Amino acid sequence: MQEATEILELARKEPVMYNELELLHERSQSIPGSVQYTIYRYRKMPQWGVEDVGMLVYNREGAKHKNNYLELRFCLTGNVYCQEKETACRHCKYNEGLSCSNKQASIDVLRFVFSPTHLSQFNAPAGKNKNHTDDVVRFKHPASFSKAIQLCNRTRSVLDTLLNHPYSGSMENIFLNAQMQMLLLYSLECMVGEREEMVFSCKFLANDSDREKIEKAREVLLQHIGEPITIKELSRKVAINECYLKKGFKEMYGTTVFDFYQVQRMEHARYLLYEKGLSVTEVSLLLGYSSISHFSTAFKKHTGIKPCELLLR
Repeated sequence: MQEATEILELARKEPVMYNELELLHERSQSIPGSVQYTIYRYRKMPQWGVEDVGMLVYNREGAKHKNNYLELRFCLTGNVYCQEKETACRHCKYNEGLSCSNKQASIDVLRFVFSPTHLSQFNAPAGKNKNHTDDVVRFKHPASFSKAIQLCNRTRSVLDTLLNHPYSGSMENIFLNAQMQMLLLYSLECMVGEREEMVFSCKFLANDSDREKIEKAREVLLQHIGEPITIKELSRKVAINECYLKKGFKEMYGTTVFDFYQVQRMEHARYLLYEKGLSVTEVSLLLGYSSISHFSTAFKKHTGIKPCELLLR
């Protein structure tokens, strides 16, 4: 759900709270040897101004880390959900049944997750000319990133067929697999011709082992969400100079160590409060805060509301 909220915020250009979302339909499937995908269909609120957007997310936590993945996210408006079926019936879809009481304007959020194992089949042979897209597909690009995707007519056509197709069973898996490969191709084409070579202003990042130490620092931070860790302790854990740690982290991830850590803690706090129903006191303790007031101040700075206000929504 968090990923869906993130791209909805990009499409709305403002924060989205979990209680604002009325889920009409959800579908998840993992195609054997291929891709894991999820489709969320939400009711479109009349006051919402939402744009169609796409995003490519590259997550790399280590050279051969099990959590590496490439993900495509899309948010589409203008579709219609018919309560009589899982997807819009033909009459609703083309506005032929104007008096249909089951018709609902909707927002579709689609997620497609490609694993390194699946992507390895597309690796270019040795000796072939390569560009930075090859580094992404092979998970050689050193830092995680996200990139907006232009929704051209080809991409829109593929997404429409994914939402409205007649196949089922094995035929559906074959069809979906083919369409998702096209989505991946069109999305990676957005990167062709751009200069995203691994050039760093911090010279030490040209060294693979130093980049891996920065990546390890990110992992350690995520593992210590409830146990605050100092820069000094973090630098010792990953065996790198404090100054190098701070400069390298900022360059690779576009944020400071402290800001990254705070954002992760507050997002986890929001999840614990709203999704798990924990009290403000419980969440404050779980995240290692010495006082509830300090936690409340940090939470409001990040979300714009106090934690107790989230519980009332």
